[in-house]
Amino acid sequence: MFNELNNRPADSLLALIKAFQADNRAGKIDLGVGVYRDATGRTPVMHAVKAAERFLLENQESKKYLGPEGDLEFVRLLEPIIFGASPDFANRLVGIQTPGGSGALRLGAELIQTANPSATVLLGTPSWPNHAPIFGSARLQVKEYAFVDLASQQVKFESVIAALSSVGEGVVVLLHGCCHNPTGMDFTMEQWREITDLLVAHRLVPFIDLAYQGLGDGLEQDAAPTRMILDAVDEALIAYSCDKNFGLYRERVGALYVMTRNGDDLRKAESNMAALARVNWSMPPDHGAAIVRTILESPEMTTIWRVELEEMCLRVNGNRAALATASADLAFISRQRGLFSNLSMSKETAAALRARHGIYMADSGRMNLAGMQPADAGAIVAALRAEGCLRS
Repeated sequence: MFNELNNRPADSLLALIKAFQADNRAGKIDLGVGVYRDATGRTPVMHAVKAAERFLLENQESKKYLGPEGDLEFVRLLEPIIFGASPDFANRLVGIQTPGGSGALRLGAELIQTANPSATVLLGTPSWPNHAPIFGSARLQVKEYAFVDLASQQVKFESVIAALSSVGEGVVVLLHGCCHNPTGMDFTMEQWREITDLLVAHRLVPFIDLAYQGLGDGLEQDAAPTRMILDAVDEALIAYSCDKNFGLYRERVGALYVMTRNGDDLRKAESNMAALARVNWSMPPDHGAAIVRTILESPEMTTIWRVELEEMCLRVNGNRAALATASADLAFISRQRGLFSNLSMSKETAAALRARHGIYMADSGRMNLAGMQPADAGAIVAALRAEGCLRS
């Protein structure tokens, strides 16, 4: 049977990790894999997470199955953080725990395919490299359009409007809720309003990927576009990740929410989500969700978490400011948000930055700005200038 398989290329980011580790140069800088790093270069376990784990160690009485829906109290406690305090959402939302935001995207894709096997997903590019494969693996049609111009570092908003205006009712629109991966370029609130108006006018279904809430401008600000859209549309899906804003990467902590104003449809969506989860992973892993639940059940732990998350956000934006100050050609980086910025460069240039300067970033030109220190800005700018990436 396996003779019929073809070899697949190795994951480029995993290869980047190995190359960085093998590099013995003292001044090397890792802007590759998209995880938060602190001022010492570590990806720390948050103090709130440590406190929750200590509590669970002493108080958790069982490791029994929770069911395909997972920890529904975890799902419920996230709702006011994502959707706000408005009681209007409570009666038109259902959620289910998933293995990370990727699991939420995949479960949402399969729910869409079950509801409408011929559904199309509209995807702005560049996007997170796994978006299109996830939807394609769920047997959905993916229609791409140009989202940004990397050369000018501008959102191609006319292209966005044209794409949303050219498709018919029921088309699913994948939207990054905040901190766009890989570009860091988010819509302005005025642009979000125009997008929302089009979603309503054309009866499109938004699928919002909210993976970095709190790492852009803060929890409330980062959720504002999602809340505005959900106030206006009749149906939506929201894939949520706690991997980044709780630092729980390897625990795989996420949730899928479905919003609809039709009560019967809501109950049908809920039963199908559970059935699809059952055949995909049966039961989601508990530990990470139990940590988040424990934090959010405790006002003291929640306060600690919020303070830590704010410090993380300030650090990333401080790194952005350092790069923008070091070169006028990089001023756009200070206007972007989240972990990433995506420079316009060739694969060969990215390789040259690694080989000649010890600056490690993805071949696409995506930089993880949490991987640097403010003091690294000069070395990064010098390397970019040496390889012709900057005008001056």
